[in-house]
Amino acid sequence: MSKFLVTVQKIQRDESLHLVSFQSKKHRYQMISLTLEKEVEEGVQLYLETKATSVAVAKSFEGDLSCSNQLQGRIVALESSKLLTHITIDIDDSIIESIITSESAKQMQLQVDDRVTALIKSSDLSIGEIL
Repeated sequence: MSKFLVTVQKIQRDESLHLVSFQSKKHRYQMISLTLEKEVEEGVQLYLETKATSVAVAKSFEGDLSCSNQLQGRIVALESSKLLTHITIDIDDSIIESIITSESAKQMQLQVDDRVTALIKSSDLSIGEIL
């Protein structure tokens, strides 16, 4: 599980749907949710969370993508097994973990110190602890 310390910047509502924008020291995040606790309001600090299996990794990425959360970072650790590879990415103010197939990691020739983009759909973020 990856965690990000953020501040709520903006909340947009459309009936029961919420689009929430957050800011960390260096990155902007967006989350979409059907429910939102009433304590979550602009200016509140909290932790966003995502599962490692919800984080895709791109190498040498260019172009437009509908994925709201695109975070550039550097691979600091790789642990491969026969089927899966666990990747740890430093994105300046946070550590993101990703789990991808070992076949994909091999095809991308991922190595420690590679610059990559971590991709997280807005629906794959959730609110953890509200501070």
